Amino acid sequence: MQHSEFQFEGMNGCSLYAQRWLPEVSPRAVVVIVHGIGDHSGRYMNIVNHLVSDQIAVYGYDLRGHGNSPGQRGHIDSWMEYRIDLLNFMNVIRAQRSSSVIFLMGHSMGALIALDFILRENEQIAGAIISGAPIEPVGVAKPLKVALARILSCIYPGFPIDLGLDIDAISRKPSVVQSYKDDPLVHGKISARWGTEVLSALESVKTHGEDINIPLLMMHGEADRLNSAEGARKFFDRIQARDKEFISYPGGYHELHNDQDSEVMLNDLLNWINRHNER
Repeated sequence: MQHSEFQFEGMNGCSLYAQRWLPEVSPRAVVVIVHGIGDHSGRYMNIVNHLVSDQIAVYGYDLRGHGNSPGQRGHIDSWMEYRIDLLNFMNVIRAQRSSSVIFLMGHSMGALIALDFILRENEQIAGAIISGAPIEPVGVAKPLKVALARILSCIYPGFPIDLGLDIDAISRKPSVVQSYKDDPLVHGKISARWGTEVLSALESVKTHGEDINIPLLMMHGEADRLNSAEGARKFFDRIQARDKEFISYPGGYHELHNDQDSEVMLNDLLNWINRHNER
C-alpha cells in the first residue's frame, strides 16, 4: 500500500488536509470517504485496508474544523463550505485519476454531506455509499438545544456547544470506544451556526432526496442509538432511483466499519462496488 498526505484548497482558500491510500498496482476504482462530525479521515483504516487489498484506491480528507484541517472545531459559516470543499476535493481526484471509476462514501454527518452533494453534483460519480445517515438523529437535536442554536446562530455564530454524543454507542467493541476517547484529533464540539446549517441541509435533503438518480447503497446498524435506522429506511423507500439497495445489520451500532462483525459490512461494501465497477 502506498500512503501519502497532501493539502488541497477548499472554499475561500481554506487549506484542507487530505490522504490517499493506493494499491501497489494501478487501481481499478476509487472510493472517496467523507467522515462524520468530530471525526477525521484517519479513523477509517478498516475500510482502507479492505478496499486497497482488492486494488481499490481510497481518498479521504479532514473537514474544516476537524482533524488536521484548520478552523474552529465543529464550526462552519455556511453549509456551502462543506459542499464546495467536497467539490474541490473531487476535482483534485479526477485530475489525479482521470481514467478511474469514482464512488463517494459518506458516514454519519459525512453521509448528509454526500447526499446533499449527489443531489447537485453527481456527474462522473459511479455510485454513492451512505453509512449511518442522520436522517433522524436520536437524542442530539433536542428542542431546547435547537432553539438555543437558532438564537445564538444570529448573534454569536461561533458559540461552542457540546454535541453530547453517546460515545459508547459508536461500537460494540470496547477497544474502539476507548481509542475514540483517547484520540487527540477527535472532538465533541459544534457551533451554534453549525447547528442551524446542518438542520437546514437535512431538511433540504429530506425534501429532495427522492430525486437521487445514481446507484445508491445505504447501510445502517439496526441498534444505532445515534441515528435512527428506521428514519434512514423511510428516507430510502422514497428514493426513486432504480438502482438502490438498503442493508441493515442486526445489533449493529453506529460505526459499522469499526463494529463487531465489521468484516460482514466490509464484504458487502466491496461486493457492491465490484458489481457497479463492472458496468
